[in-house]
Amino acid sequence: MLISLLFSDMELKDKLIYLAIDIIVIIISLSIHEWGHAFAAHKNGDDTAKNLGRMTLNPIAHIDPLGILLLFVVGFGWAKPVPVNPRNYRNYRRGEFTVSFAGIFMNLMLALFAALAAVVLAVIDCNALGAPVSAENIAILSRAMGEAVIPYPIYMFLWMLGVTNCSLALFNLIPVYPLDGSHIFDLLFGRLVGAKALMWLHRNGRYVLYGFLIISAMLSRTAGISIIGDAASWIYNGFTALFSFLARLIF
Repeated sequence: MLISLLFSDMELKDKLIYLAIDIIVIIISLSIHEWGHAFAAHKNGDDTAKNLGRMTLNPIAHIDPLGILLLFVVGFGWAKPVPVNPRNYRNYRRGEFTVSFAGIFMNLMLALFAALAAVVLAVIDCNALGAPVSAENIAILSRAMGEAVIPYPIYMFLWMLGVTNCSLALFNLIPVYPLDGSHIFDLLFGRLVGAKALMWLHRNGRYVLYGFLIISAMLSRTAGISIIGDAASWIYNGFTALFSFLARLIF
C-alpha cells in the first residue's frame, strides 16, 4: 500500500517503478472484475449493465475515485458496482450465483495467468543463464530475486498482478453486504441460517466490514500481519509452485 511504500527503504527510482506498476495492476484488476459481472449478467439475460456501457474493459467506466484512493492508501478499496436487475435472469438462482462469482472468478484467472507467465519467463531465464530448470531456481527467478536476464519490473508486475487479484478474490468472498460473497452466502446458506440472520447481515454488513478493515489495519501496523495479503501471497505462491512442478516435469 502507498503508506508502506512511502516509508520504505527503497530508492526513489524503485518507488516510482513500484507505484506505476501498482496503478496499472489495480486498474486492470478492477476493470476485469467488474467486466466479469457485466458479462455474466448479459449471459444470464440481463443487459442492464451492457445498456449502461458497463460491459467494457475501459477502466473509466468502472473506477470509483474514493475506492481506488483507499486501495492505494490502506490496501482495500472498490470499483463502481455493476448495476444488474436479477428479475431479468432466465434462472434466478443460477444467475445470481454466476453473476456474483464472476468477478471473483476473473480475479483468480488473472492470478493464474500471472503465475503461469512468471514461471514461463523463469524457465526462459534458467535456459539463458545455463541454470537447471528446478523448482527452486524457478521460485527464485519468478520473484526476480536472482540474476535474471528478463528485466526485473516484468517479474514485479506479474507478482503484483497475481497477489493483487488473489487479494481481491479473497476480499470479495467475505460474506457481508455489499461484497459479492454476501450474495453467494445467501444462496448457499440462506435457508440454514434463517431470514432474520440474513436481514441482520444485510443491515449491518457495512459495519462488520468496517470493523474487519480496522482490525486488519491495526494488525498490519502493530504485528506486521496482513490477513488478506498474507493469505493472497500464500495462494499465489501455491499457483507458482504448481506451475513450477509442471515445468520441471516438461523441461
